[in-house]
Amino acid sequence: MITFPEIYDILRKEKYSEALQQLPKNFLEEVSEYIAEKKKILEREEGKDLFSDTIKLTRKQLDNAITTVKEILTLRQKKVLNLAFTAALTGVSKTDTENLLSYEKELFESVLKKLKQIQKEIFDKLNRNENNKKEEKNILVRFIEDSPAFVNADGKEIGPFKKGDIVNLPKEVALILIADKKAVAIE
Repeated sequence: MITFPEIYDILRKEKYSEALQQLPKNFLEEVSEYIAEKKKILEREEGKDLFSDTIKLTRKQLDNAITTVKEILTLRQKKVLNLAFTAALTGVSKTDTENLLSYEKELFESVLKKLKQIQKEIFDKLNRNENNKKEEKNILVRFIEDSPAFVNADGKEIGPFKKGDIVNLPKEVALILIADKKAVAIE
């Protein structure tokens, strides 16, 4: 069974390392047994004397163990989230996830999946917006009368055009020609 000094040592290692530390495969079970054992001692001793040193010491050990284990699990969860974020951006190798406990692997996989989904949605939305902007930059028009050459907003000469010519023009130019009744937009 695990002891409090071992639990504390795990916390110390986890705190001072960026990487997830390797835990015993049955870490949670051992901690559960430790806590159950301390609770049994408390139940057994409380009937004898409420103010005994054994009860005080055992209660303190139990409280410290619970607090320390919560801190270990919180630190590890933060590291798992960070690992998932990094993996979503750059990819992940098997060595990066080898120290995960089973529930941490589930957390990692679900967060990674969600991050990739969100990234894909954002990328798709950006591409749609970019495509929409490209589509909005030009308008296809048909000239309804002859038009001499003219200079567009970029200073480039466009034309001349004859009645019936179909041309894809910058939006600003096409709107002016449509307003002047020299061309009509084609859907």
